[in-house]
Amino acid sequence: MLRLTGQQQQHRLFNNGFSRRSLINIGTLAAMGTAGGWTLPSLLKADEAAGRKNNPKSVIMIYLVGGPPHQDMFDLKPEAPREFAGPWKPIATNVPGMDICEAFPQLAKLGDKLTIIRSLVGNQAEHDAVQVFNGRDPKNPKPSGGWPQFGSMVSRVLGTATPTAPPFVSLCYQCSHGPYNEPGPGFLGTSHAPFRPMGPTRHDMVLNGVSLERLADRKSLLKSVDQLRRDIDATMTMTGMDTFTEQAMGLLTSSRLAEALDLSKEDPKVVERYGTGDPTKFMDGNGAPRVPQSLLVARRLVEAGVRVVTLNYSKWDWHGGTNAEGRANNSIFVREREDFPVFDQCVSALVEDLHQRGLADDCAVIVWGEFGRTPKISNIVGRDHWPQVNCALMAGGGMRHGQVIGATDRIAGEAISRPVTFGEVYATLFHHLGIGVDQTTIADNNGRPQYLVADGGKVMRELI
Repeated sequence: MLRLTGQQQQHRLFNNGFSRRSLINIGTLAAMGTAGGWTLPSLLKADEAAGRKNNPKSVIMIYLVGGPPHQDMFDLKPEAPREFAGPWKPIATNVPGMDICEAFPQLAKLGDKLTIIRSLVGNQAEHDAVQVFNGRDPKNPKPSGGWPQFGSMVSRVLGTATPTAPPFVSLCYQCSHGPYNEPGPGFLGTSHAPFRPMGPTRHDMVLNGVSLERLADRKSLLKSVDQLRRDIDATMTMTGMDTFTEQAMGLLTSSRLAEALDLSKEDPKVVERYGTGDPTKFMDGNGAPRVPQSLLVARRLVEAGVRVVTLNYSKWDWHGGTNAEGRANNSIFVREREDFPVFDQCVSALVEDLHQRGLADDCAVIVWGEFGRTPKISNIVGRDHWPQVNCALMAGGGMRHGQVIGATDRIAGEAISRPVTFGEVYATLFHHLGIGVDQTTIADNNGRPQYLVADGGKVMRELI
């Protein structure tokens, strides 16, 4: 993780604003070896030899905060009684037999580039983003320090793809409702936490009052780093410090990362295609902002060499209720009519953009939430939490798309064919990145090897 000193840090500062913790975080990003004893230069050479120098394999993960209503989005049941079916009608995509909600006309045109998973099982019952970000049930036993999230594991196994970009960037906004927030790096520690440039943590992109743009003065920065080296604790090893200096300098002074985060550098027509939202407006007060431009920033980041980008989008924990006269207003459908068109616009824009820019084989996209919603619509709670079955949307990654995986019963309440686990989805994402989950382990705080996915999850052969 790269954290530059900001207003939220209270650590003792050295010289021009570096703290000891900042040094360790930056240094580990650059100098630490990766799984199997590979060093960063080795990985970079391997990527280049494999033709991945400019476009390393990457993943964009979009978390729909609070649990999206699967039966109103991608698993409609028009023949079910109205109290189950709701008001929406299905429309055909450009793939025969693959129907989605009528509120998604742009996605319907891209059905051949999408995979819908309608039978995601093993969901938790309560709000908790953990399972979305690491695939593990938060109620199950965990090692000391907790399970790392997906991006942290990728950071540990693969390291950086380019010296000018961190391996893992989080565009997730901090929600006031704690369970909506992504977990940390777990037992892997802060060196594999994400770089966070969004929301209040934009302070992390300031070094003792010096903005990222001003870090272009490489000579001044190098002087600061050299001075810092003389002030480091004698207990800290100096092995590999030249590599540290080179990588830290490359990352801190690179304009590539800063430009990726700056949408003023993007074609205005592309920005308009994605749409924009207000990053200061947290939906329903405690969800994430509805910011479609985050998807565009994610595309720009993977194009700049970031391996994993996570983001949270809006709030999907919609419930019903009654109005002043005591009549049901089913506010869930009011919010769906508001959110669905924006979602359709930005997700379809991302999928189109990846294909148009030649990134569709290199970048995989996963869109999902922590559980599904109740089949029966209640006048009191609308569609409540439903752990029995969930849905997910996938695109890119050079996978075999244009298909629906799994099926539910007539009211979208239970999986009746091809149940899919979180572990299987994650095994597929790791496979896309070139990581074999059967062979790869990471050591926890007690030195015990831990597999990357839960429950022995295997690659989804329907997609590969």
